[in-house]
Amino acid sequence: MNSEELKAPTQNKLAFVFPGSGSQYVGMGRDIYDQYPAARRLFEEADAVLQFPLSRLCFEGPEEELMDAVNVQPAMVTVSAALLVALREHSLLGSTRQGVSPAFVAGHSTGEYTALFAAAVLDFPSLLRLVRERGRLMREAGNEEPGAMAAVLGLEAAPLHAICAAVGDVWVANDNAPGQIVLSGSKPALEKALQLAMERGAKRVVPLAVNIASHSPLMGPAAASFAAILDGLTLKKAQVPIVGNVTATALVEPADIRRELVQHLTSSVRWVESVRYMIAHGVQTFIEIGPKDVLSGLIKRIDRNVRVFHVGTVQDIEALEGL
Repeated sequence: MNSEELKAPTQNKLAFVFPGSGSQYVGMGRDIYDQYPAARRLFEEADAVLQFPLSRLCFEGPEEELMDAVNVQPAMVTVSAALLVALREHSLLGSTRQGVSPAFVAGHSTGEYTALFAAAVLDFPSLLRLVRERGRLMREAGNEEPGAMAAVLGLEAAPLHAICAAVGDVWVANDNAPGQIVLSGSKPALEKALQLAMERGAKRVVPLAVNIASHSPLMGPAAASFAAILDGLTLKKAQVPIVGNVTATALVEPADIRRELVQHLTSSVRWVESVRYMIAHGVQTFIEIGPKDVLSGLIKRIDRNVRVFHVGTVQDIEALEGL
């Protein structure tokens, strides 16, 4: 972004935020598919591009298949993107070129790819193929070097960074909100780090049902292969600034976005800093677009003074009428 614009932010700006893996559930997106032709077309396009019925997997499951990294990433992107186009079709929000548009877009983990769609960096078919490959590479990396992840509640990021540094082979993967941090790493190292976290004041630790150490250096092999795939894609300049998980700053230029996406696999999701960046630059209203309302809760924990709305169903879209 222009440095002068950042020095003197206009207040009352709007941001769109998109959730990542973990917010999925069987049945997501079915009502918008039924009610909004634009959303239905997007689901049908996803089925055609991926050459399997992703829409049916979202609507009917089975849950175990939906949870697979190679499926859940395109599923989350498709449902969130379908909700976005449904909002536009409902005429509540315009496209990035007309009507009410956000000052920033951002996504949590896989949600960053929906932000690419919202900012018109990649067309939808290219985006779907990309996240499908990303999921496949992450699954392969996890099979070759299994890892684990766990949420730590009631302890701040600084002491957890210190614990990770002392233990080794474990890292802060997600700085989600004050007192809600996710660690990622090898299983033995993670177990030791969680024990130290409890000894140093954590209220609770919650192991996650994964065997992949996402957002950690253990994803290095996946990142190297992913970079080669990205090299074959043309990224467009973002029509709306994307606040990246890795940098926690606004990204617009293709080279910066490309670098972000490669580092994204091995780097921490700096969600607290990303949200505070947007607030510091005038955002006072956030609209979470995607299944469940996980990010809405995190944002309110980061700053209780902002307005947060969630759009995950037809009913949610209709409830935004008064916004």
